[in-house]
Amino acid sequence: MILVLSGTAEGRAVVRALVDAGHRVLASAATNYGARLLFGCGGEVIAGRLGLEEMSDLMRQRGVRLVVDATHPYARLVTDTAIKACRQLKLPYLRYQRPATVLPAHPLILSAADYEEAAVLAVRQGGTIFLTTGSKTLCIFMRAARECGRRVVARVLPEPAVLEKCFRLGLTPADIVALQGPCSRELNRALFEQYRAGVLVTKDGGAIGGTDAKIAAALDLNLPVVVIRRPPPPPGAIGTVDELLRRVNQLI
Repeated sequence: MILVLSGTAEGRAVVRALVDAGHRVLASAATNYGARLLFGCGGEVIAGRLGLEEMSDLMRQRGVRLVVDATHPYARLVTDTAIKACRQLKLPYLRYQRPATVLPAHPLILSAADYEEAAVLAVRQGGTIFLTTGSKTLCIFMRAARECGRRVVARVLPEPAVLEKCFRLGLTPADIVALQGPCSRELNRALFEQYRAGVLVTKDGGAIGGTDAKIAAALDLNLPVVVIRRPPPPPGAIGTVDELLRRVNQLI
């Protein structure tokens, strides 16, 4: 059994490729929504966030022989948990990670080491902060925006729990774009214009995550862009499905 930690588009591609190659796959997503997207990819699907003990128990109970971590590049907690669980059980661990965005050299593109630095850079630009980094770190940007009198418009997943969090933090329906990406360059540009964005804040989700289109749309409008740099990947991260399948076949 191969355990695939998924929840991303490339995670679903990995599950399909492993199933098509004849492997037994157990796909895990942190949320029910992520699990629903995995249905139809083949293999078994489970939902729920896994701590170290839960992940280790799951591996033992299901006879997992290999773990493929295909979670989001910024989902550092689950990656660290998977590495620790594999070390405990002496199981091979493979990290599949989408390629990073090749950022153009442009004076309007600002790089931030983390969310706190991104919030500081964003409020300095003036105007409305158009935030596309999800709801988990929304509180950081809301706090920085309030201190400087800036408005935040958040593009988030249209899930009840996410919207409830936005409301708790003080956003109104006029400040929320409930939309699953990735979006085209044209749609991004229209959204930035509609909400009168003064600065875009984004993670480096790569082309598959729509980062290229977001940045291109912002530069079309001469909007500053704050890009939060990725955490460093684990050593030996794999960037193509073909290479992943080759490594899997070597290990099991």
